[in-house]
Amino acid sequence: MLLMDGAQRPAPGPALDDGSAGARGPQGEFVPDVTGRPVWRLLLRGLGVYLPGWHLPGGALRVAEGPSETGMNGFGPPAFLNGDAGFGLHLPVRRRGLEPDREIYVRGRDNPSFGIVIAGPAAAIGTRIVDAGELLRYARKLTFEELFDTGDADSVPYAVRAAKAVENVVFLDRATGIGLCAEVDQVTGAVTCPVFVQLGDPGERTVRAYGVAAQAVRSHN
Repeated sequence: MLLMDGAQRPAPGPALDDGSAGARGPQGEFVPDVTGRPVWRLLLRGLGVYLPGWHLPGGALRVAEGPSETGMNGFGPPAFLNGDAGFGLHLPVRRRGLEPDREIYVRGRDNPSFGIVIAGPAAAIGTRIVDAGELLRYARKLTFEELFDTGDADSVPYAVRAAKAVENVVFLDRATGIGLCAEVDQVTGAVTCPVFVQLGDPGERTVRAYGVAAQAVRSHN
């Protein structure tokens, strides 16, 4: 499904403290530059669609650079920090041919930017090591497939342009309880995963987000 920016979405569940009153949340320090970015807004939209009624994160808890093996307030394997490229996932398996749910969003008209929310098993991405570049490639592939009409050759140019214009990606694996967000820097073209998401169990119905501060130079698509 393709939606223009500003389309009405299902109302999200009760929000947690948005962290605007200070730099620290109940479990640690928030990353101040995350919540103002398009990928964060896309995350909240995706959570409202695929996890309606869940408590939304008010900010992204800062994760220090370096390996995390034991986890910090829920952060740890399968997530890892990938230097300037942000977060990544180390998955036990990969699977081809899976068809996750997805919704495509468009911002702007003259020079539109596309975002996609994907909900399904992370194994569908097709690689055991999921970094920013791999997630973006998979998102662009799904965007092309979603917009390409096999019965209409004229749909090809639009589908190609849309796929290349995907700049924000949210992947939610509800079964495993994890999520990953990727974005493209419009100035440098750098591709990063600035946010990792942990989904609580259905009884808890909470979502925790973890972030790293923006860097000037990161992995490129």
